[in-house]
Amino acid sequence: MTTIEQISEYLDDFLNVGAFSDYGPNGLQVQGQQEVKHIVAGVTASQALIDAAIENGADTILVHHGYFWKGEDPRLIGMKYHRIKSLMDANINLLAYHLPLDAHPQLGNNAELARLLGLTTEGGFGRGKGPDIGAYGHLPQAMSGEALATHIGRVLSRKPLHIAGNEHEITKLAWCTGGAQSYIEDAVALGVDAYITGEVSEHTVHVAREYGIHFYAAGHHATERYGVKALAEHLSQRFDLKQEFVDIDNPV
Repeated sequence: MTTIEQISEYLDDFLNVGAFSDYGPNGLQVQGQQEVKHIVAGVTASQALIDAAIENGADTILVHHGYFWKGEDPRLIGMKYHRIKSLMDANINLLAYHLPLDAHPQLGNNAELARLLGLTTEGGFGRGKGPDIGAYGHLPQAMSGEALATHIGRVLSRKPLHIAGNEHEITKLAWCTGGAQSYIEDAVALGVDAYITGEVSEHTVHVAREYGIHFYAAGHHATERYGVKALAEHLSQRFDLKQEFVDIDNPV
């Protein structure tokens, strides 16, 4: 029998959770049944994902975006009440891993994005004294800014927002999935031609133009589908569990 404690302890170690100062708790967030047989993975622990897990007979949900973020209202009311009540009524475990899943060198969101786009990773950046959560590297061959936008859109099935800071071809680039637009100047300091992330802010456009780099906002959800999917597949092989990835569509 594989227990939720075994899964949780394994993931905490595998993802090096203790090395991160995160915006919320990583690991087991809501406890359900003891034995784990069937995992449903998804990007965010939304009500739609919980409903899908219940319908599919899962005992455990594995996500990138869980609950109990710093600064969040701690009361179990409204949307949060309904989500957690659904989990507890169905006796389903909720496991959530945020920055540790972004950063994992083999199965993380950045590693999976690099694999899908065919990027070669040379190193990491971001987070100061903690583990790097961004990555940088190069394309197998130079591409125009428009060609890279087309490539990203084809791979992620979502057209990215492309800010062309210059007309130069791209060989070296940096990337950090999700809402990492604030790291654009860290990327600039690496001397890259382009920076890929999930979201964009108003000032990001000006930074890209004034520093003269290509910037791509490829979607928070779209760039972070693949780490949790890869992690669930890894757990399935490691513990001989049933797993399935449920993609709750999100245009952001």
